[in-house]
Amino acid sequence: MTATRPSGLTTAQWLLALLGLNAMWVTDLFVMDGGLARDNLLTVLGRATGLYGALLLVFQLVLIARVPWLERGLGMDQLTRWHRWTGFWVLWLVLAHVVFITLGYAASDGSPLVDELGTLVFDTQDVLKATVATILLIGVAVTSARAARRRMRYETWHFVHLYAYLAVILGFLHQVTTGADFVGSPIATAYWWTLYGAALGAILLARLLLPLWRNGRHRLKVQTVVKESPNVVSVYITGRRLHELPARAGQFFLWRFLTRDRWWEAHPYSLSAMPDGRGLRITVKALGDGSSWLRTLRPGTRVFAEGPYGSFTSNPAHRKVLLIGGGVGITPVRALLEELRGDVVAVYRANQWEDTVLANELRYLAERTGARLHMVVGPPDNWLLSAAHLVSLVPDVRERNVFVCGPPGMTEAVMTTLRELAVPADQCHAERFAFAA
Repeated sequence: MTATRPSGLTTAQWLLALLGLNAMWVTDLFVMDGGLARDNLLTVLGRATGLYGALLLVFQLVLIARVPWLERGLGMDQLTRWHRWTGFWVLWLVLAHVVFITLGYAASDGSPLVDELGTLVFDTQDVLKATVATILLIGVAVTSARAARRRMRYETWHFVHLYAYLAVILGFLHQVTTGADFVGSPIATAYWWTLYGAALGAILLARLLLPLWRNGRHRLKVQTVVKESPNVVSVYITGRRLHELPARAGQFFLWRFLTRDRWWEAHPYSLSAMPDGRGLRITVKALGDGSSWLRTLRPGTRVFAEGPYGSFTSNPAHRKVLLIGGGVGITPVRALLEELRGDVVAVYRANQWEDTVLANELRYLAERTGARLHMVVGPPDNWLLSAAHLVSLVPDVRERNVFVCGPPGMTEAVMTTLRELAVPADQCHAERFAFAA
């Protein structure tokens, strides 16, 4: 998602600057080691690709650590997108490291390539661990490709993805025992230990300790489940000291409902009402086994929530706002409509009237806040929400901050329309209503 631009450097610029600074340090430590003069060209390339691959791997860990500062500044969509593409670069650099090191050592020893590979894997300390780590990274990368993701349950993909942590540990053990850039310099050793320690510490803090502390503090549980339509339910959640929970309209949590057979599943659902300090609400469409069973939840069921996440939030500087929601992606838009004041226009896109979940609530909120509400209902059509259609609904669209949430296809089409209308990029905020990919 696109976050609201803060003054000065953006979060993305700070993060990229930090990555560039570390790349300079890695290069400096590599050159100071003297390997450029000592090793042949292939071995130098092998060491360099290994080091930059390790640096990007640490960067990946930071991206998925869900550090509040990064998450608020970039949003889960942006972090996930960066994490995905960085992962493929990590894989190519690791493979290049294996190829160049093997070729370089074979050239130095004058041995056949296959024999040199066997010697490295089975006779060199901890290289077998690195081999296993490489195989695990390949498996994670293959299952992360879009074609593979479409054929896998989210829970299966997530379980396979956890092996990436084992790959990180095995790769690090290989580096600290055999890597010349680890064992050859106390400064380099301290740097790499600090780098890995900081990344893993961020994951431990943000993804384990902070959620455990918040859930222990707030003790969330299901209050009631309300059937909104034949295939949509709203789950009302209560707890203690909810006024201290830093949740905002437009954000989402990763929810675990602690039933005997589903406690291990975590699903991202947006808040469908503005947090009021007394309770939270999510509204979910039964799209499969992962969500249809929610209608059977019993009051009192304990809930474990990670979050809040997302930068799909309003800003006091937003005086003129356009909200566009599609399908069940209307839920964060509905929450924003409840929070926003000023000149607000809301557009609800649905294929048929039966799909207009929470329509009565939207009408009530629009009347209460003075917002204008447009219901755009009809089958998928290039004309609906096209540039001409959107301008007819909202003539001053270029002057507005635009929030878009819906199925990926609809969201991308609307964002394309906004670009056609020359709406400034920093006024466009989008969130995909789909699992991170």
